[in-house]
Amino acid sequence: MAIDINNALKDKRLGFIGAGNMAEAMIRGIIQNRVVLPDRILASDISGERREHVSKTLDIQTVDENRSLVDQSNVIFLAVKPQAVPRVLDDIGATMGPEKLLISIVAGVPIQTLSAGLPKGPRIVRTMPNTPVTVMEGAMAIASDSPARPEDLEAVEILFRPLGRTVRVEEKLIDAVTGLSGSGPAYVFMVLEALADGGVKMGLSRDVAETLAAQTLMGSAKLFLETRMNPGQLKCMVTSPGGTTIAGIHELEKGGIRASLMNAVEAATKRSIELGKG
Repeated sequence: MAIDINNALKDKRLGFIGAGNMAEAMIRGIIQNRVVLPDRILASDISGERREHVSKTLDIQTVDENRSLVDQSNVIFLAVKPQAVPRVLDDIGATMGPEKLLISIVAGVPIQTLSAGLPKGPRIVRTMPNTPVTVMEGAMAIASDSPARPEDLEAVEILFRPLGRTVRVEEKLIDAVTGLSGSGPAYVFMVLEALADGGVKMGLSRDVAETLAAQTLMGSAKLFLETRMNPGQLKCMVTSPGGTTIAGIHELEKGGIRASLMNAVEAATKRSIELGKG
């Protein structure tokens, strides 16, 4: 459901430094839900091709200089690769004062690093969304201990609200969020693909197998979110003694599915930390 434009952000102008896939997904959700109108959103990107793409597909204005974007924006999203952060901070540092709100969605880069590169002291909120924001089913975390005003955290939640579910965590846990929900869609797509491949192996058409696999994943997640039953209990509800499900679970356990997924979250978390130090 669309959010009334008459909110705390109605007079704000949003700027996105970086117009990649994540920024595009977020802009699309913000526009579709009328949180902020297209004529109040700017984007910059090092790639002229990306600037042209988001300008045409989202009907927003783009600029080729980050400083120009900052000058024209009240709320600035930092949506670049971690390796590009030092260059961007050096570029915008002179124009980012305390009247500006910076929302970082960069993996691995702590607020301390951002603050050090922005000596004029803008308010900073660190966040971590994921790509399902494209279909308004994202999972987003906000650093609850960000050195920003309470109303800034509320403004970020207003921006994120139509894009999915938002939680607040301590900043020290944002890397774990990155490893779980930030990278998680890739793990889920691998599971979806594998389930569909199993269906094809057993004779289903590719289209039917992918539809069944996708709906099964979505329905199972919704069942958990709406009931908040323990996942183990929900699993047992499907698992009859001597039945088909327990036979399948046995094979998954032989393949080490739990350890593999846990290891994936751990490895991605550690990589997020490494990127921040890099």
